[in-house]
Order: sequence, then structure tokens, then C-alpha cells
Amino acid sequence: MNRKVTRRQFLAFGGAALAGAALTGSRGFADVGPRALIPLPREGGQFVLPPLPYAFDELEPHLDTQTMQIHHGKHHAAYVKNLNEALAKEPTLGNQPLESLLGNLAAVSETIRATVRNHGGGHYNHALFWEVMRPGGSTLTGPLAAAITASFGSVEKFKEQFSRAAMTRFGSGWAWLVVTPSRTLAVASTPNQDNPLMTGVVEAIGTPILGLDVWEHAYYLKFQNRRADYIDAWWNVVHWDKVAELYQAALRL
Repeated sequence: MNRKVTRRQFLAFGGAALAGAALTGSRGFADVGPRALIPLPREGGQFVLPPLPYAFDELEPHLDTQTMQIHHGKHHAAYVKNLNEALAKEPTLGNQPLESLLGNLAAVSETIRATVRNHGGGHYNHALFWEVMRPGGSTLTGPLAAAITASFGSVEKFKEQFSRAAMTRFGSGWAWLVVTPSRTLAVASTPNQDNPLMTGVVEAIGTPILGLDVWEHAYYLKFQNRRADYIDAWWNVVHWDKVAELYQAALRL
């Protein structure tokens, strides 16, 4: 069983992310430090795998323990490892916030650009994914619920649109709830480990505040090819309090 993260540890990780976001570096990278909305801890300049904020078995029965163990400890860990190895080849990029690298991939050396896109995207996407879930989920209320209703007509209509984006993503990828530059909400879907921060790869439409992984490794052990059942189960563990927090932070960017 994975140990829970204490509040002190969480704040330390968040502080490390914000400290990294304050750094400036190579020419061509915009200062997008405030986008560091989620913990992206580093040790000795290298990204490290953030621990889950709950035990592996605590999302049962909706997401199974074995999948969580493999998904976090194997897949996400591999993205972190491969990202660090790529960045080690370009030391001038080492201090850049990951959001800056993903937000301006054209400024990343062509020799490592694909790795930063795929494995940097994988690290960022999964770090967000773990944070927007919690055992038992939570209730969608307040300003975020109002904004969703204003943007989509109702919470149920939003869920239908989001689920459809997840369900119709061909092959591997993600579904997203995004705060756009105009401070509105939008649903998006991206292939592989791409995300809405990326420019020059996908249409950058804003800051993701909720993401659902629809790679088969996220659900195959429990749901096999039944992606729709996985999506339905996932709604039961969405941490709306965290998503609301990220929404407010995105509005301040």
C-alpha cells in the first residue's frame, strides 16, 4: 500500500514547483511560471515522481489497485526517467519549468523535442491526473459549477460533452476541461501525451484543470475494452474541490 502524502509534503512539493516556475532561462521561453498549478517536484535539478496523494487501493472499486500501482509506479515513472535523460543532453534547459518547455516546443532542440513532447507531456499530464482524483470524489459546487453551467448549459451537459470527448478519442490520449485565454471553459481532446499547453503541436487553447487518461494502460486490467464503463466509473472519484482550486488559480494567470 502506498503511503499518503502529508499536508506538509504536499506544500513542499507545491513550493518546489513554484520556485522552479520563477526561474528564467534560455532565450525563446516565455515566463509561464504561474502555470505551475500542480506539484512538479525536483531533486538536484531533476524531476522526480510525485507520490500519490492517497493509497493505491483507495480509489476502489472504481479504479483498481493493480492498475494504480502499475500506472503510477511504471508508466508515470518511465515518463519522468526519460524526460530527465533527454534534458541531461541539453543542460541549458535544465532549469526551465516544464510548462515553459511544453508551451514552446519549437524552442527545444530538435534532438530532444519529441522526447520532451512525449515524456514531458506524460509527466505533466499524469501529475495533474493524480491530483484531480480522491477517494469517494467530492461535490461540484460554487463558482466552478456556475461557470460550467454558463459554458455548457448544465453540469450534466458538460459531463456528456467531456465523456464524449474521452470516448471518441481514437487510440490513446486525453480528455480535458480547459480554462481558455478568454477565461471561459472548454472541453478538448488530445492524442498520446499531448496537452492544451503545447504550441506548434496541438492548438494551445489554455490551461488544463481536469484531465482524464484514456490510454488503455489506465483501465485495461479492470475494464478491458470497455472504455465507456471506465469513464463512468471515473466520475465517482473526481476531486471537484481540487478542480475548483485549479480553476481559480488559472483565472489569475
